[in-house]
Amino acid sequence: MIKGHPELIIPQHVGIIMDGNGRWAKKRAMPRSVGHRFGAQNFRKITRYISKTGVKVLTLYAFSTENWKRSFAEVNALMGLFKEYLIDLLTNFKEDDIKVVFIGDRSAFDKNLIELIEENEEQAKDRTGMLLNIAMNYGSRDEILMAVKKLCREVRDNGLDPESITVDDISARLYTAGEPDPDLIIRTGGEMRLSNFLLYQSAYSEIYSTDTLWPDFHEKDFDEAIIAFNQRNRRFGGV
Repeated sequence: MIKGHPELIIPQHVGIIMDGNGRWAKKRAMPRSVGHRFGAQNFRKITRYISKTGVKVLTLYAFSTENWKRSFAEVNALMGLFKEYLIDLLTNFKEDDIKVVFIGDRSAFDKNLIELIEENEEQAKDRTGMLLNIAMNYGSRDEILMAVKKLCREVRDNGLDPESITVDDISARLYTAGEPDPDLIIRTGGEMRLSNFLLYQSAYSEIYSTDTLWPDFHEKDFDEAIIAFNQRNRRFGGV
């Protein structure tokens, strides 16, 4: 529930493209790594707030498959920051009953980071509150390719009839299998593109873009996104 707006429909699944950390730092004549640190701090605050609004699933775009193209220094700083915050997550969301899951190709990360990811998932597996998907080394095209390869192996090895394959079969082989598709995708930082985020799942998602940079995206900004979502007429291809 949004404070002061009990009548609002709360989306089941919200995805957020957390954009603008680097620009936030540049505006303040700071290194980009400082922007990422402030953005990471905001991630914890906003996640806790969203979990109390009634959202069932929250997917946050933390690191894309394309982000490896950034400078070595920036990527190295991000990896160090991820480790800090994964250690923090082991205790931080326990009281909120938030279930933490990581989506993406974790094999590219070092051993310590992979162990922290697995430890977080193991510790949170029995929680019953909001599901938090953290997308790390995630790219939607790679995810779709992975799903197609799984189906191809089943055709080859298990006799699956290609003509019987449905869109639900593809959905069941994505990282988000069993979860509702996102109702709302929020992008901070003013850009108007999905940037390889949940492409298959967001076929009928409402898109909300705000010029607010991620470190400055606070509770009121999320509330404004929900208000805007309620003003949309979702027809899902119908009249």
